[in-house]
Amino acid sequence: MAGASGYAGGEILRLLLGHPQIQIGAVTADSSAGKRLGEVHPNLVPLGERVIEPTNPDTLAGHDLVFLALPHGASAALAAQLPDGVIVLDCGADFRLVDEAAWTTFYDTPYAGQWPYGLPELPGVAGAKARTALTGATRIAVPGCYPTACSLALAPGFTAGLLDPTDVVIVAASGTSGAGKSLKPHLLSAEVMGAMSPYGVGGVHRHTPEIEQNLTAAAGSPVTVSFTPTLAPMSRGILATCTARLLSGADPAAVRAAWEAAYADEAFVHLLAPGVWPRTADVLGSNSVHIQVTVDERVGRVIAVAAVDNLAKGTAGGAIQCANIALGLPETTGLPVAGVAP
Repeated sequence: MAGASGYAGGEILRLLLGHPQIQIGAVTADSSAGKRLGEVHPNLVPLGERVIEPTNPDTLAGHDLVFLALPHGASAALAAQLPDGVIVLDCGADFRLVDEAAWTTFYDTPYAGQWPYGLPELPGVAGAKARTALTGATRIAVPGCYPTACSLALAPGFTAGLLDPTDVVIVAASGTSGAGKSLKPHLLSAEVMGAMSPYGVGGVHRHTPEIEQNLTAAAGSPVTVSFTPTLAPMSRGILATCTARLLSGADPAAVRAAWEAAYADEAFVHLLAPGVWPRTADVLGSNSVHIQVTVDERVGRVIAVAAVDNLAKGTAGGAIQCANIALGLPETTGLPVAGVAP
């Protein structure tokens, strides 16, 4: 586990403690190397006395499975030094994008290429799911938290040919843990509590090309997205409100049926009963996605709302789900479906 001191690394370790088939090996970080894990993650009592080791290929050598929870741009060099037979899951952005131009537009490090994309439930053209590329894979790019929620919210409509690919608008709220564990003045509780604020406004958020890539895969033709993230006064969770224009001639009555068909057999994606809307509180700590969809017939738009825990299904849980598939284990092994309440 590389990057064990951050929120994502801590969440991976928390979930792995309940996994019956995966044994936790070395835990590494850079700035926290030499500390006990319990100093940075007091909640991880069973691992509290583990000493955090430096992040390097020698420390990670000998492991069958390696999770990378590192800042963008840091995974590629490390992954290149790990044996080909080791299953590596990158929770950073380094290997998510197919298009090099998209990477260089939104990121400031060299393009590293693309690995199989780890959103198993993502429907593609003709309904094929992204999980087919993950079985037996030894390199997997774990999706971003916003793209997990936004892509699953809208993809069924594009697969079914119901939505206009040129008119997609998404506004999503995230808890502060999505910004990582580093100290930042604008994330102090005094600044966040009692307030909401937008950021990455005007099409500049780095998850925009990833969302477009996923919806394009679902549609089979280019999809463009206007994406605005907001910061909410909560520690974790994402609520994504995603809208797209219904194509001329498309039957509004076919909308819910498309979502039902896409996710009927999915263990972690739950289309809620009509009239019941997702809440971040209901997915807290779980690997579940709650979705609702409806049609605003007056203006001809489909509205799909999705809730995920950004640290669970949005990062750590999604990574472990992909590891299960790569290892040939049941996809749900060690992953909670039910959220924590209240």
